[in-house]
Amino acid sequence: RGAVLICGGRGGVMEAAARGARSAGGTTVGILPGGDRHEGNPYLDVVVTTGMGQARNLAVVLSGDALVAIGGEYGTLSEIALALKHGVPVVGLHTWRLEGAGPAGTPLRGFHAARDAEEAVELALRLGRQGREPGRADE
Repeated sequence: RGAVLICGGRGGVMEAAARGARSAGGTTVGILPGGDRHEGNPYLDVVVTTGMGQARNLAVVLSGDALVAIGGEYGTLSEIALALKHGVPVVGLHTWRLEGAGPAGTPLRGFHAARDAEEAVELALRLGRQGREPGRADE
C-alpha cells in the first residue's frame, strides 16, 4: 500500500511488525536506542542508531503519520503519550486502556481502538492521511 513502517527496531512486537510489513512489500525502518546497528532485527531495510536509550521513542513517534500501539510495556505507554501530545493519531491494539480527563468513560481525543491487526492498519493509514492535530504539543 506504499506505507513505510517505522518502529523501535528490536525484537518482539517490533520484529513481528517489521516481518509482516516486509513480507507485504513494505519498507521498514528501525530507530534503535543504542549505537550498535546489529541490535536491529533482521527485517529492517533501514537502521538508525541513536545512542539515546528510551528517549528515542520521541524520534519513533514524530517520524510517522500515525502510531499503532500494541502491547502493554511502559515504552508503549510513553509512545502513546508522546504521540497524543504532538497530535499524532494513535491506534491501539491490545494495549493500555485509556480514557479522557473528563467524566469516566470519556473517549481520549486522538486515540482509536482497533479490534484486530487488519483494522489497526486500515485506521492508521486513514488517520495518517488526515494529518496531525495542530497545536497539541503546546497544551
